[in-house]
Parts: sequence; C-alpha cells; structure tokens
Amino acid sequence: MRVLMISKANVTRSYRTKLWYLNQSSDVTVGLVVPPRWDRLPFEPMPEDASYPLYIRPIWFNGRHHFHRYPGLSKLIQAFSPDLIHIDEEHYSLVSAEVAQIAKRRGIATIFFTWQNIFKNYPWPVSAMEQRVLQSARAAIAGNQEALLVLRKKGFKPPIEVIPQFGTDHRIFYPMDASGLRAQMGLEDTVAIGYVGRMIAEKGLDDLLSATLPLLAANARVRLVLVGAGPWQEVGMARVKAEQVDRQVLFVPWMASSEMPLLMNALDVLVLPSRTTPRWKEQFGRVLTEAMACKTAVVGSSSGEIPSVIGEAGMVFAEGDAVQLRERLTQLVQDRELRERLGDRGFARVRERYTQEAVAQATLSLYRTLMS
Repeated sequence: MRVLMISKANVTRSYRTKLWYLNQSSDVTVGLVVPPRWDRLPFEPMPEDASYPLYIRPIWFNGRHHFHRYPGLSKLIQAFSPDLIHIDEEHYSLVSAEVAQIAKRRGIATIFFTWQNIFKNYPWPVSAMEQRVLQSARAAIAGNQEALLVLRKKGFKPPIEVIPQFGTDHRIFYPMDASGLRAQMGLEDTVAIGYVGRMIAEKGLDDLLSATLPLLAANARVRLVLVGAGPWQEVGMARVKAEQVDRQVLFVPWMASSEMPLLMNALDVLVLPSRTTPRWKEQFGRVLTEAMACKTAVVGSSSGEIPSVIGEAGMVFAEGDAVQLRERLTQLVQDRELRERLGDRGFARVRERYTQEAVAQATLSLYRTLMS
C-alpha cells in the first residue's frame, strides 16, 4: 500500500517521528509532502528523513491557515501514485479541497484530519471547499472526541477514528538531568511552575498569574516560568512588575523544539490554563503529554480535551477559576511526593496512549481497514 501524507505541521522534526514508525511495516510506504517552512518555522531536518519518501515543496500563502496551497501538487501525486492520500489538514482548508478534487479525478481514496471541536457554519467559498472534502473522503481522523461529534453533526457518515495528530516522541521527551539548565535559569532550590505556548488571553494566562501571585509573595522559593511569545506578554510583564515579584517570574522567548525536552525536565509543574471562547477551546494540549513524558506534574483547566488527556495522571481545575487553580498549585508546591507520584502516572499514561509509536499504529490500522 502506498500512502501520501500532505502536512504543513510536519516541518517540526519531532512530529515526523510518526512517519518513521509508519514506514516500519513492510506492506506500507508512506510519503510526506511538506513545505520548506511554515510561517516563521523552517523545516527541521533529521536523520530519519532518509527512511521514507520526502517531498519538500514550495508553498503559496505561507502562514495562512486553511488558505495555503502547493503549486504542482497534481503532478507530484501522479508521480507518487498513491493508493490513499492522507490530508493532514482540516476539511475546510483550500489544500484539502484541492487534493480531494485531484484524488476524485484519479480515483484515489482520501482521508483527512480535524481538530475542530466547535460546530461552525462557514461562508462561501469555505463552505463549498468543506462540502467537497466531506462528500469525497473515505474516512476521517479526529484529534478529540468533540471533533468526531462535530463531523457527525455536519452529516459525515464514513468511519471516524479518534487519534491525536501527533504523539509524543519518547526518544526525545523522557526524564533527564536538567540541573544545568535550572542553574542557568536561576531555578536551583526552587519549585518551578511553568507555562509553554502562545502568550494570548484565551490560554488563561491571567488566571495563571492570579493564581500564582499569592504563592510567589508567600514563598521566595517559588518561581513562575512563562515560555513563548504573544500580545499578552507585555500585559503580564507590567502586572508582575506592579506586584513587585518580577525577580520570581521568568519570561523566556520561544525556544526551538529541540530544546523543549530539557525545558520540560527543568520544570516541577506544567500548567495549561486554557479558557474556552465562542470561537475556540483547547483541542488537545500537546505540551501536557510532553511534560508527562518527562515525569513533570501537570495541571490543566477543564477546557476542551484537556481533562481527557490528563485523566488521573494530573490535576484539573474549572476553567477561569483562579482560586481553584491556586489551591491545586499550593498542594503541588508543598508536597514533593505528590509531584513525583503524578509525574510517574503521567509518564505511564503517555507510554500507553500518546507516544508517536502508538499514534502510528492506530493510523496504520485505519489505513489497512480502509484499503482491505
């Protein structure tokens, strides 16, 4: 079986470990079409790229989610001659609609991936692109249970499997000695509470700051580490300075994906405090599984898929409830054994459900079912 995957997200090297696992089976060859960069993130090469067909192709409208496309894609598909095309994009994207049209013309089966966990009616021409994909796809992969329900509400009847788009690479994210980085960041003999991601309001950063400010004021050993960039950063910096705890709060610019494993190990607690909005809610929370794989205790809000990802391996608080979040963090700051216990549970949960190998095996099973 020959499968061609089309995915802008796979410019990130740790995501592409899934491709290596997909190609370990003798009956399946999975090729990948990927741009040379997505937005500001360049394609990150790795040795495993030599083990499968890789096509790095120019992209139009780089950084425009759902409106980008690959010139010359039809000729590439013809040359690869796939039995199945895995469109690793939302069903309402331009590239998904274009591939669906090419595949229909050539008699090739297609599947697509969706994170979209809020039902939305799109205006034309997006609605037309969406219908083209939904009407032609042989199956779909949903990144969370709510995304499956959205597809059913839209009338999509073919099989849908709930599989995260990317697992966590346990060869990269695992417990390691981060004492050097902790010393470099001034985290020695402290309890480091961290956030990693976009600095935007819907990520619940106001709640995180409100929850941690009393802890910082009461305990000089507590640190808050905020990693990322975005418009909220200036707001956060001003608030921290006004509360006179700026020596205990570290704002760290966005780090390369290769540096994330050591960072996750340098934290004692990772928090994902997302808040649902009318247009968005947390679709998975990949930073949670990365931290869990490093045996770092995790705390997340009740937004979207977060509680399902954490399960019994961490703590969940009602989204928007800074008081409840403070209570959870106070427990973890005061109880090292609790942090270690939750770290062990998280590690086991990731190995069972969320590794790249587990995601690849579930994806292969869907490929075989569709093409048998």
